[in-house]
Amino acid sequence: MPKKKELNPQQQKYQQLQKNYETKRPVLANCIKAFFVGGLICLVGQALTYFYIYFFNFTEQTAGNPTVSTMIFIAMLLTGFGIYDRLGQFAGAGSAIPVTGFGNAVISAAIEHRTEGLVLGVGGNMFKLAGSVIVFGVFSAFIVALIKTLIMKIGG
Repeated sequence: MPKKKELNPQQQKYQQLQKNYETKRPVLANCIKAFFVGGLICLVGQALTYFYIYFFNFTEQTAGNPTVSTMIFIAMLLTGFGIYDRLGQFAGAGSAIPVTGFGNAVISAAIEHRTEGLVLGVGGNMFKLAGSVIVFGVFSAFIVALIKTLIMKIGG
């Protein structure tokens, strides 16, 4: 383990002064807000799942796809109206963790670059933040499907 660098008296005085002026973050309050907002978003998603099951005769297995699509659409709509950004400022990671954070990331980049045109602005920058999520998600799904196929061929 590397030795800590000794600070001269002026550096020590500066660090003490910095600690006096540093704003204390309310970590516990932020965690509670993130927990409840993230939970509320998940509750809305669960309600949508039940909505699709009872009114459109989906099964529990097939209701996931329209639920995810609807949640992403709602997040994009709320981002377009500026509501999701305020929610993100309030809840922090609580609004970014569910799938709605993905929708927010996609549409935020598109809105930010809309003045550059539809193709180079919106189309070129829409997946700037969420592109890596899509790439790694597709790649991971491919690997899992490949492993499952190999196991099925060997075992059966």
